[in-house]
Amino acid sequence: MSEVKFKDEIERAKEHFGKILESQLKRFERLKKEEEWIDYSKLKPIIIGVVGGDGIGPYITSEAQRVLEYLLKDEIKKGKIEFRVIEGLTIERRAQLNKAIPDDTLEEIKKCHVLLKGPTTTPKAGDPWPNVESANVAIRKELDLFANVRPVRVPSEGIDWIFFRENTEDVYALGPYGLEVVSGLAIDFKLITEPGSERIIKLAFDYARKTGKKRVTAVTKANVVKTTDGLFLKTFYRIAKDYPEITADDWFIDIMTAKLIDTKRRTDFQVFVLPNLYGDIITDEAAEFQGGVGTAGSANIGKRYAMFEAIHGSAPRMVQEGRTQYADPSSVIRAGAMLLNHIGYPELGNKLEMALDICGQYEKKLVVTGRSTGATGREFCDYLLETISDPNLEKKWESYAGKKA
Repeated sequence: MSEVKFKDEIERAKEHFGKILESQLKRFERLKKEEEWIDYSKLKPIIIGVVGGDGIGPYITSEAQRVLEYLLKDEIKKGKIEFRVIEGLTIERRAQLNKAIPDDTLEEIKKCHVLLKGPTTTPKAGDPWPNVESANVAIRKELDLFANVRPVRVPSEGIDWIFFRENTEDVYALGPYGLEVVSGLAIDFKLITEPGSERIIKLAFDYARKTGKKRVTAVTKANVVKTTDGLFLKTFYRIAKDYPEITADDWFIDIMTAKLIDTKRRTDFQVFVLPNLYGDIITDEAAEFQGGVGTAGSANIGKRYAMFEAIHGSAPRMVQEGRTQYADPSSVIRAGAMLLNHIGYPELGNKLEMALDICGQYEKKLVVTGRSTGATGREFCDYLLETISDPNLEKKWESYAGKKA
């Protein structure tokens, strides 16, 4: 390659990086002028948008909606809660428009206060779709859902973890904007800001204080990724000083993945707070203790909006093979339990969590296998509703879990 062309490529890279930096500096200024948290107790109605997504998504979200409508039936009658089904977030439509979120769909989403969302397809190399941005990433950015919250509970093994993953920064935020500077040399960008780190870390410590947890653990790779992860960790320890009753410590991501399977140490952990990429990886590992990603839900929380979703994919193969009815709705239903807690119905959220534990981990009268060898998603939800209706639900849960709720 000639020296002249080399200079041209550097100039092109500078221009590319300059545009990214300009947009992120504007975002940085906005972060420093944030609005206050929404108060759900003052809303009537609280509008819950149900977004099916792709593949098995519409099927499992409709089952989750059925469960939530049963639990919230009195509030629906009072006009306090309203459900709206939102169409249009399919990969076919997104690909046709070459947009992560179609404009009309985004408009409907923004009319809601919280979303219950099924999985969406993100195109990868070799797929028949254009390289549109992840719908999840786009929604998180559009609604500024900065906190991804994922609980993992296996009471019989002493596991009661909750993960606070920063949702709008790190390598995912700039994932579509990397650059192949010359053939064979590609660069991506990692973004961490102090205000972005501060709000997720405060949320984790506030949760610990509110729920009586005694330990908050930051997970980074700050020994190697010194500038960005270093800023996250420095912010963590600065904020920890405001919570003297809570133990604050930090671990590196590689050793933490090992400690989660260390039966002698893993029950010591309670609340985790992590940058985006590490949080994505470790929460999938943690979900395996609860029965896999098919059983784990997640919350995506901002000050104005919140989204609750399954953490697994859209399972296109199940659809192609005609097995949609055998998809497990547990993950999105667990997300529904988190939704109930978030909008001010913790007693209903706890009831749903206990029923899911009984049906999915302990009693297992029906098991969803993803095939005709097991129950359908609808049959499992019927079993779940029957369990929720049991007046002895809490006693039954205590008999299995070995402790009180």
